[in-house]
Amino acid sequence: MSFFTRSCASAALAVPFLFAQTKIFTQSDAIAAALQNNPHLTAGGARIEALIGLRKQAGAAPNPRLTLQSENTRFYGSPAFVYPRDGDTLAYLGQTFETGGKRERRVDLANETVRRSEIELRLVRQQITARVGAAYWAAAGAARYRDLLNEELARFERVVQYQRDRVREGASAELDLLRVQVERDRMASSANTAAQEAERTRINLFREMGTDAFPAAEFVDPAAISAVPEILPLEQVFEKRVEIALSQTESEQAQANLRLQQANAKVDPEATVGLKRTGGFNTLYASVQIPLPVRNKNQGQIEAATAEIRAASAQVDISRRLIRAEVELATRDLEAKQRALTTTMIPMRDRADEVYGVAERAYREGGLDIVRMLDAERVRLEAHAAYTRALYELRQAAVALATAQGSL
Repeated sequence: MSFFTRSCASAALAVPFLFAQTKIFTQSDAIAAALQNNPHLTAGGARIEALIGLRKQAGAAPNPRLTLQSENTRFYGSPAFVYPRDGDTLAYLGQTFETGGKRERRVDLANETVRRSEIELRLVRQQITARVGAAYWAAAGAARYRDLLNEELARFERVVQYQRDRVREGASAELDLLRVQVERDRMASSANTAAQEAERTRINLFREMGTDAFPAAEFVDPAAISAVPEILPLEQVFEKRVEIALSQTESEQAQANLRLQQANAKVDPEATVGLKRTGGFNTLYASVQIPLPVRNKNQGQIEAATAEIRAASAQVDISRRLIRAEVELATRDLEAKQRALTTTMIPMRDRADEVYGVAERAYREGGLDIVRMLDAERVRLEAHAAYTRALYELRQAAVALATAQGSL
């Protein structure tokens, strides 16, 4: 458990305010809470403890055997049977002597198994971090889109009231009021759908964090984050990615298993020494038993272990190829989203705001009909929604690149 405890110690100090509904919590807060509370990590720590126990057992030597034996006892016949004189009594100790360094090879394999499990736990931590990071920005984006529609809905309520006043004063037709109300109702429906999506993604975030509570949450503004992950050289990425370390450990574990199976092919003699009482005399008894490796030379286990080494070596190359492709894809995706945000989405949002401002002023001064004003409002909303999606997709792409590089 010490490995798991060390892994979670810093996380326990990082999130004392996470579930306070009045606080804005960040992606780092969410990840820290996930690493502190996630039951998968608790289970992984328990499995490592179990393997440590098995490693201890692997280093144990064979036990000696005590044998008590009586022979030639009879209860009839002539002359009469006298046990101290006529019976044979044996008491001896037997001990198997392991050859070929079997115990050391077992401990080596157990060490590699423990190390592999520790790396697998690191991989679970990495996977949890990646999922929580992506879920955080998905939930934050859905919440921001919901708030955007609610803001626009409140704005439209003022437009509806303004149009209602104009109809009451006779300055506008009632048909224009109906058009505005229909547009308001359409936006209210969209806002309701956005609210449901925000709830779904928020609950999914806390589910990925491994918690059993789903409190209300406020998220950090992604516009306040300008930094994106530094693009690292591939060799540095290979050093950071846990999958590479895991593949290498699997190869070393397979080699340790081969050495153990080769050691198991060597015979283990058993020596026995003790006392034998026969014919009223105490005598010494000694024997040696040596298995004859005629049929079973452990050849099947050795062949299987050799094949596992080849498979593990191939897995290292497979992991490097997959990571290289993953990094390339994440890098291209991040660069494309950065270009789209800076060259398209931001200028489009600003122009839509400008067009709407002009249209709203013209409408209030009577120089623009309601249909064109509603079109300007719709374009403005769509531009802001597209900008919001692009901004949060950029943050998700940043998480994907950081995950691909092993630096999240």
